[in-house]
Amino acid sequence: MDETLQGGDIVTLLRLSTCALAAVALIGLGFSASDEASAQDKTFISIGTGGPTGVYFVVGNSVCRMVHKEAAEGRSSGRQHGIRCAAPSTGGSTYNIGQICQGELEFGVAQSDWQFHAVNGSSEKVTNCPGLRAVFSVHGEPFHLIAGAGTDIGSFTDTMGMRMNIGNPGSGQRGTTEVLMEGYGMTTDDYEAATELTSTEQSQALCDGKIDAYGYTVGVPNAGVSVATDGCDAYIVDLDGDVEQQLVADNPYYAFTTIPAGTYKTTTDDVTTFGVMATFVSHENVPEEVVYEVTRAVMENLDDFRSLHPAFRNLDPADMIVNGLSAPIHPGAAKYYTEQGWM
Repeated sequence: MDETLQGGDIVTLLRLSTCALAAVALIGLGFSASDEASAQDKTFISIGTGGPTGVYFVVGNSVCRMVHKEAAEGRSSGRQHGIRCAAPSTGGSTYNIGQICQGELEFGVAQSDWQFHAVNGSSEKVTNCPGLRAVFSVHGEPFHLIAGAGTDIGSFTDTMGMRMNIGNPGSGQRGTTEVLMEGYGMTTDDYEAATELTSTEQSQALCDGKIDAYGYTVGVPNAGVSVATDGCDAYIVDLDGDVEQQLVADNPYYAFTTIPAGTYKTTTDDVTTFGVMATFVSHENVPEEVVYEVTRAVMENLDDFRSLHPAFRNLDPADMIVNGLSAPIHPGAAKYYTEQGWM
């Protein structure tokens, strides 16, 4: 009888959920019909991430892992939040913001610069979204200019006349690359080819000789970058010239950062570049109690969260509730932070 009920519950969940992964997560945690009254009591959330080899994908799925951990542990203590979570691969920052603002996603990971532009309506490259709300920031993201071995690229302008991957439409790397191009007075016409490969495709394309360089905004270390540096001796270029200096001076969401020597096989010296923060965002229309529970799940299990990727190793709540957050804090997140005495 229990087996029949469990199968029926799963069918119901699959019909109700916008993402079948949420139902799979339910099974993995051992939920059954006897555990929960009905599927109607559940809240299903989707988190926009990025490419499957990128850190954004890890962020979203790590948040889901903490949410499901809280759900499982809450059952034994009598505290149940009823939230089930999925974090599919997406196009990245600007795509996630657009989908959040259209009500297609409840949460998403986005670069701090695109969060700023979305809430302030200051860029045509991202959806104008005054209802966007900040939840917390995660890790720093240096902008990498990855050059193929033997290209002799020593600055951003050296990519002129070459085959440059500017990133797929909707990705943060595409947006930041275009900002840098604009700062240097460059357009796609200045390249032999301006490809639109995803973060999953670009390193192998570099090693296969299909492109000469690519720009990538990502936390370190990154497995995709390692494919290029370890696999075909690609290297990271310093970006600290006059244009980068002006970008940092003019924009509060940019800062200079260092990729330490030894991070990758070919990083024999520290690399200076500029970067942003990865931030976790939602919308004012997402219920306060949902954002509260998601925030609580991450912060109450921060040690576990830190262990899931090297980029998370030094996460500190004091920084996470301030750094890179230009949108108003969602009331659900603010409620938790206030309870902890952090706000």
